[in-house]
Amino acid sequence: MPYKYVHQYYLYILSNKYHGTLYIGITNDLERRMFEHKNQVNEGFTKRYGLKLLVYFETFQYVNDAIKREKNMKKWKRQWKINLIEEENPYWNDLAKEWTNDYLEL
Repeated sequence: MPYKYVHQYYLYILSNKYHGTLYIGITNDLERRMFEHKNQVNEGFTKRYGLKLLVYFETFQYVNDAIKREKNMKKWKRQWKINLIEEENPYWNDLAKEWTNDYLEL
C-alpha cells in the first residue's frame, strides 16, 4: 500500500496577555506560523497588538473543517472564547514557549 501524507490544519488563538486581546487564525503549519507571529514578520493586527502568546489550538484533518470552525468561532461572544481557552489553559500559558524547532531557533 502506498504511503499517503496526511495534512493537518490548525485553528489557533493568540493573545498578548492574560485576558488580553484575542486573535483567531488558521494555518497548515503551526510552528512556522508561531515563528512569524513571535518575530512580527507580517504587518497587521497581530503585530499592532503584540499578539505572540499561543493560548489555544485545535487540529483538523481537512482545511474546510478548520475554516468552518474559525468562521463560527469569530462570531462567538468574547466570554465564550475565554471559557474555551481556560478549559484547557487556565493560566493562559504560551503553548509554543518550549518549542525548539528550526523556525523558532533564532
